[in-house]
Amino acid sequence: MPDERQTLSAEDAIIDARRAKAEVMRARGENPFANDTVPRLGGHTGDIAQVRATAADAQDAAGRYDESRVRALVGDEVFHVRGRVIALRSTGGLSFIRLRDRTGEIQLLVSEAALGADYARLAEFDVGDVLEAEGELTASKRGELSITPRRVRLLTKALRPLPEKWHGLTDVEIRYRQRYVDLIANPPVADVFRARSHVVRATRAILDEQGFLEVETPTMHTLIGGAAAKPFLTHHNALDMDLLMRIAPELYLKRLVVGGLERVYEIGRCYRNEGISTRHNPEFTILEFYQAYATYDDLIAFMESMLQGIDHRLAQAMPAAHATWAAARPFSLDHPFAQVSMDRAVVAAAERTAIPEWLSAVGDGGGDALVTVLKGSLGERIKEWAKSSPRAKGLDWSNFRKAFGKCDSDGERLFACYEYLAEPFLVDDYRTPDGKHSVPVFIKDYPIEVSPLARRNDARPELADRFEIFLQGRELGNGFSELNDPDDQAGRFRAQVERKARGDEEAMDYDADYIRALEHGMPPAAGFGMGIDRLVMALTNATSIRDVILFPLLRPEASPGKSTP
Repeated sequence: MPDERQTLSAEDAIIDARRAKAEVMRARGENPFANDTVPRLGGHTGDIAQVRATAADAQDAAGRYDESRVRALVGDEVFHVRGRVIALRSTGGLSFIRLRDRTGEIQLLVSEAALGADYARLAEFDVGDVLEAEGELTASKRGELSITPRRVRLLTKALRPLPEKWHGLTDVEIRYRQRYVDLIANPPVADVFRARSHVVRATRAILDEQGFLEVETPTMHTLIGGAAAKPFLTHHNALDMDLLMRIAPELYLKRLVVGGLERVYEIGRCYRNEGISTRHNPEFTILEFYQAYATYDDLIAFMESMLQGIDHRLAQAMPAAHATWAAARPFSLDHPFAQVSMDRAVVAAAERTAIPEWLSAVGDGGGDALVTVLKGSLGERIKEWAKSSPRAKGLDWSNFRKAFGKCDSDGERLFACYEYLAEPFLVDDYRTPDGKHSVPVFIKDYPIEVSPLARRNDARPELADRFEIFLQGRELGNGFSELNDPDDQAGRFRAQVERKARGDEEAMDYDADYIRALEHGMPPAAGFGMGIDRLVMALTNATSIRDVILFPLLRPEASPGKSTP
């Protein structure tokens, strides 16, 4: 296998050869980086898909085109197309060039007889170049729709070759770092990012139709607020002040609800200085919306219809790609979503472990009784309990014990039980009636201690009117009835400040201006936040968040290749 120096040397030789071809063009008075792409033989400029559509009726059942039928449909009409060369081969006085634009691909059937002396210039073309061609439609002997150009011209010379074996490029380092190559090499990748655009468009359309107003709020904050996360720090030179890149737009959006903008939303970038994983990227896109005079139950119903509506609009926009994605999905959006209180989720998960003490506890007192048992026995009984059932053996006992031990209240302990006993198994426990697919799950009624911005439940003040939605086991969004009592909110902020003093880097600051806003009176409201990246991951079956972010954050290259002559 060649070492890196040999590989770089071979690539440099190719680049030098391509530069030489560009210089030959310049010597003839032609620009290898032209910008005057217009038809010159009376042709009609169109996307490749439009050109193909004109001859659609000339196809047979096997997808082959008949030359006589093509000619009968389009006659001597001249077509002008532009695109990138993705394949090129020559045999005698005939060359076959495969051209791709944003809408599709078509073959150029280039003959020496048609081009005359200009045919020799095809030797200056390489895979990756951008061309324009102008000519009539026909069909090859193999039944492939083709253009027979009377004019072919290079528009952009690609100096750098595509990677070796670029068809089906799989090296994730190259794919993420050189997304421009990834998009050329792997057409389905472009479909994912088209889907992302359609998902955002559909989200906006659904909210707009419900009377929501799209707004923009600051991305540089002076305080940490809106979520539990560690922020990035930046500095404003002119004001000589440190600022924080926002972790959530929540508190600004709720200020707008106070101001009378009763239905608002924002789709924008947020930044969290936390670990990188298949589900986390330091910068990500979030949707947050707030609706006055709504409850968290209202939003649960709305979110179910909204997610189904987004997927339906994606299917309309990209029917072929959507059909492929939908067929491979391990989940279903077509069945009713599950709704389960956190306490009930913990009880059901405890019952599935078949641990006798747990069964007795949850049967008598629910999740709170299980917390009582665990406070007295978790550290001592793990080895015994882990043998109780296949479910018990599958628990992450070590991290469960650590998380449970760090809790300061029974509410936090119940949440730890949920995170380790129930959440990892949502996919297994909540499924369609035939058992073939998982269904989205709303987990609701969280302990107040882990919900510093949510409204207390009127009947059970130890709980918050909050829900999270999980799709195929991944947290997709978080919503709640908003806390609009300024004194209660001030107390929650103070509790967060105390946590920060004890070393919690993700705790919020005390936001005095937000309290002042609440003192002016915020109408009863509900709000929801959802990660757009994770939604696109789910709908397109992407396994990593990096697959749905065009340019994910990566470490710097150790030794970048040659970029200048």
